[in-house]
Amino acid sequence: MTILVTGGKGQVGQCFQQMADEYALWRFHFVDLDEIDITRRKSVFELIRSLRSLDMKWCINCAAYTAVDKAETEPAKVRQINVTGAKNLADACAEAGIPMIHLSTDYVYHNRQNTPFLENDPVSPKSVYARTKLAGDLAVLKANPKAMVVRTSWVYSPFGNNFVKTMLRLGAERPELKVVFDQIGTPTYAPDLASAILQIIGKIEAKEIQEAALRGIWHYSNEGVTSWYDFAKAIFEIKNMGCRVFPIETKDFPTPALRPPFSVLNKGKIKACFGLEIPHWRESLIKCLGELPT
Repeated sequence: MTILVTGGKGQVGQCFQQMADEYALWRFHFVDLDEIDITRRKSVFELIRSLRSLDMKWCINCAAYTAVDKAETEPAKVRQINVTGAKNLADACAEAGIPMIHLSTDYVYHNRQNTPFLENDPVSPKSVYARTKLAGDLAVLKANPKAMVVRTSWVYSPFGNNFVKTMLRLGAERPELKVVFDQIGTPTYAPDLASAILQIIGKIEAKEIQEAALRGIWHYSNEGVTSWYDFAKAIFEIKNMGCRVFPIETKDFPTPALRPPFSVLNKGKIKACFGLEIPHWRESLIKCLGELPT
């Protein structure tokens, strides 16, 4: 069985690469922009058709435009990747009868709600990134009856650029930092997310769960709730770094793209359906910091 992973050089994509050896009976085919431009429809269909001959049975779409602030200045490019590209993959997979797992974001929820978001709660994206991710979600679900959209939040890992690595770098350079305390959510350790997706695929392949159960929107993040300020404090405490962190309000740190003030995701649905046990965000942060160079 072959699993196609797009966005193979991104944070989650690299986590799948790291885990591939643990699944010896499965073959993984990783692609990124240098191998395939998902905005080119013909190329996407050709790729899926060629992999179908290699017993391709799954597609995991980790490819996305994720530079949230930069997205405000190039909306057409963002839409091409996050909407057109996602739809191309979904269409090609649908033609081949292949399930597609598509990664999305908590940014689609941006309102005054202060209880963890359920999958059917109202959406109200406020940025180019958020609006295109929502449009991509809907396009994928419409195009492929076997599509699973997994919305996640605050992703970090030992790979690429992320909040944890930025804090470690700045904390080593400066005696103090100011971090917003009025944006509340849950960090997601990318290896935990990748592992959960592979567990889901494994359960379906083993016929423990029907493939039809995949259909729709799902939430995944680590357990617990925090703010960016408290997340930064935890990083420095675990690493025994002397950098002091001071809380500030979002209005004191303006960014081109608006961030949701509260985007905690309710994971009850994915845990109940697929029997997942999700680690607390602090446990996974300790694990990540143990893997990063000091």
